[in-house]
Amino acid sequence: MRDYELMVVLAPDLDEEGVNATTERVKTMVTGRGGEVVDVQAWGRRRLAYPIGKVRDGYYAVAKLKLDPTAAEPLDRSLKLAEPVIRHLLVRMDET
Repeated sequence: MRDYELMVVLAPDLDEEGVNATTERVKTMVTGRGGEVVDVQAWGRRRLAYPIGKVRDGYYAVAKLKLDPTAAEPLDRSLKLAEPVIRHLLVRMDET
């Protein structure tokens, strides 16, 4: 199991219930692949650095994960297909 950090940017048209439901869905994606969600920080609605399509804002959430390296690629693929997720970034944390 390796440590990962996952940042997701969700669509701004989601209400608070939709944001919570989507973050729970991401948690189940991780645990369904044998991983563990250590911590989730919701940063809230923020302005994007650049517009994506015609979207200028998004809901940011950062999660710290423990995940098997073979499960990282399928998780990345699933996040690409998730409709409320505008952008995501899965980064392996280095052992220092």
